[in-house]
Amino acid sequence: MSDNRMSDNDELVQKVAALEQEVDQLRQALASRAEIDQAMGVVAAVCRLSPENSWEVLRQVSQHTNIKLREVAQHVMRWVVSGRLPDEIRPAMRAAVLRTRHRARHGARGPGAGLDRGAELDRGALDRGAESGRGPESAVQPPATQEA
Repeated sequence: MSDNRMSDNDELVQKVAALEQEVDQLRQALASRAEIDQAMGVVAAVCRLSPENSWEVLRQVSQHTNIKLREVAQHVMRWVVSGRLPDEIRPAMRAAVLRTRHRARHGARGPGAGLDRGAELDRGALDRGAESGRGPESAVQPPATQEA
């Protein structure tokens, strides 16, 4: 009987450890999701993209740079404060925004496809960054004020 209790106790300890590990993983996933959602909001606002297209931009940047999506989101959030994207992300972000806008205008005609119209990416804004004294809000200029 004593051996049976020990094996039951060991089994319970293992189950508790597995559940604690699962809870930790879920907490990390929630934190990552919050960071990604915030970064999507930044990309949507700065680049005037729909939420779906902002997700697509972050996903493309992650894939093309081989940087985890969570890390790309963290760089985007730091961009808000510093006004500068890391060199390995900046060209991928520019290309992803332009590709996504092109697809939204010429390819997809689903819900929100037209939301990306009316703004062009200021190609130099991602390059200028902090040295220009302008933050991510300078990445897009409305057509009426866009320089030729």
